[in-house]
Amino acid sequence: MPEALTGPYTALDVTVDDGVAVILLANPPVNALSTQMMDELTWLLDRISETPEVRAVLLSGQGRNFCAGADLKNRATTIQGPGDLPRHSRRTRECFHAIRECAKPVVCAINGAALGAGLAIVASCDILVAASTATVGLPEINVGLLGGGRHGMRLFGHSRLRRMMLTGLRVDGDELYRLGVVEAAVPVESLMDEAMALARELASKSPLASILAKQTLNAIEDMSLRDGYRYEQDMTAAIARTEDAQEARRAFLEKRAPVFKGR
Repeated sequence: MPEALTGPYTALDVTVDDGVAVILLANPPVNALSTQMMDELTWLLDRISETPEVRAVLLSGQGRNFCAGADLKNRATTIQGPGDLPRHSRRTRECFHAIRECAKPVVCAINGAALGAGLAIVASCDILVAASTATVGLPEINVGLLGGGRHGMRLFGHSRLRRMMLTGLRVDGDELYRLGVVEAAVPVESLMDEAMALARELASKSPLASILAKQTLNAIEDMSLRDGYRYEQDMTAAIARTEDAQEARRAFLEKRAPVFKGR
């Protein structure tokens, strides 16, 4: 474990393996998103962004659930007076943005229920795989709340997203794969192997290219075609000047695996 990522953690389980930081949400029994989990996850992902030993992240849930939503008991003790709700809302937003803005690509392994805030966590990741038995949903309408709809729009089409938000419909892993939301739907016992294989593939690429590629994808997501492609062209020119890019081209011509130095 790189020293910069050393805990202690009370709501996460963290290991580093072969350049991949494996983060498990760990707030039993259902890994509800508590204040502690949000603070730890935000802090950790910010640290990972500036830790060169880590080149990719694998995010999943400990036990049978991924994240079954906001921790309502925690919410009741956190929001007690003036200013508490805006502070809590800001903390929640920044937790999701910390995932999306993490400089390293994040693979999400949806091992069980990912509901409400759990869906927002999923939607903030880069590449998704799911257990066939996993479920994703927005059940807030059943408890007098809203949340996660805008994140859900990154994953689902108009009709399906609105049906989920207005009825609480849950979508299982096989349906997520049919809809093209996840890269694979596999038996739960194969999920971490599938996700780790993806994370290791990401970690094998030039770290500079990966960082700039993710930064570019985030930046162009809401741009017009013309502006987005122009931005991408500028980033391509920046990547092409790096030592890693030159090494990638030499390795391709010499028919060998590249050796990247992050320069």
